[in-house]
Amino acid sequence: MSQAIRMKQSRNRLSSPTVWPTLTAAGLGLFLLWRWQRRQRQPTELAGQVVLITGASRGLGLLLAHEFAHAHCRLIICARDEQELAWAQRELEQAGAEVFALPCNVADEVQVNHLVTQAIGHYGRIDILVNNAGIIDVGPLQSTQLADFEQALDVMYWGMLYTIWAVLPQMRARGDGRIVNITSIGGKVSIPHLLPYSSAKFAAVGLSEGLRAELTREGIAVTTIVPGLMRTGSHLNASFKGDLAGEFTWFSLGASLPLISMDAQRAAEQIVMATCRREAVRILSLPALVLAYIHDLFPGFTNDTLGLINRLLPDGKGDLSQRRRGLEVQAALPPTHQRLQKLLTTWGRQAAERLHQYPLADDTTATLEWRATGNRQNVGSD
Repeated sequence: MSQAIRMKQSRNRLSSPTVWPTLTAAGLGLFLLWRWQRRQRQPTELAGQVVLITGASRGLGLLLAHEFAHAHCRLIICARDEQELAWAQRELEQAGAEVFALPCNVADEVQVNHLVTQAIGHYGRIDILVNNAGIIDVGPLQSTQLADFEQALDVMYWGMLYTIWAVLPQMRARGDGRIVNITSIGGKVSIPHLLPYSSAKFAAVGLSEGLRAELTREGIAVTTIVPGLMRTGSHLNASFKGDLAGEFTWFSLGASLPLISMDAQRAAEQIVMATCRREAVRILSLPALVLAYIHDLFPGFTNDTLGLINRLLPDGKGDLSQRRRGLEVQAALPPTHQRLQKLLTTWGRQAAERLHQYPLADDTTATLEWRATGNRQNVGSD
């Protein structure tokens, strides 16, 4: 049989009306099987792993510590404030977790290297690194200084890189490890009035995705987590500039209202699951997912729309040099405004109470008793 005839028969078989549907169904079946196998992997597979979580004294970091402990991991937690860190350690230990806690400012490379050395000395290794530490500055460009960009990059880019650099040698030596970088939708789409934050998060996303590509062949999985707004109570500890009341109002509403913001507990569960599955990227919350896809498809339209939204945000009036913590801004609101704001941010304030966003009392023991009894007379600004 000539080659021409054989080629003609092959083309006829490929053009058969049943071939392509069959191949498509087979491909879809293999894809679904692959997805099903990945979903069978449960966080309990992390049992016995040693997890280092930065920024773990409150908020999402504290929730992640609880979730990894629930998966039977051994914990290393760090934060800048020694008293808050001790408070978090005690809560985790009371829940049955094995915890090693050490104060550390991740923006300081010397402190980070000391933390990792001490942690490896305590447990023998670090299997999972979760870069969670972060800061939030809210305000218009005219109230922003170069120092604000430097501080944001120090914590959320350099702090991430310092910890990765410190844990990598022992991960490489074992040929195994997981690095989980908590970034933000602000690292995919630059949000008005959050420019230093978004700039640092864009750098963090680039670092995280690039590390994934470089380290996979060494057995080290890097997962980039891209959350949208979450109900962690973070608006109370964010810093505000410009029109303090206006900036605090829009940000606290966005970080508290359902549909706009995501339940932090559900976010923590998804992050632990993504860690277990060694996923490349996990975008958290439907609004964040939609915004990321729209921006990728229509970047010009998205940027122009954000420009219009910026016109609706506070215009930067007031003392542009002053910086106030959310708790201070809330306490200074007029009584009527404060009552309405607290009503609309009920979900966010409830999260803040659970996740240590209110300041500690002078007596830590008394504060822990306050947490247990729900007596709020002596702690916090509510």
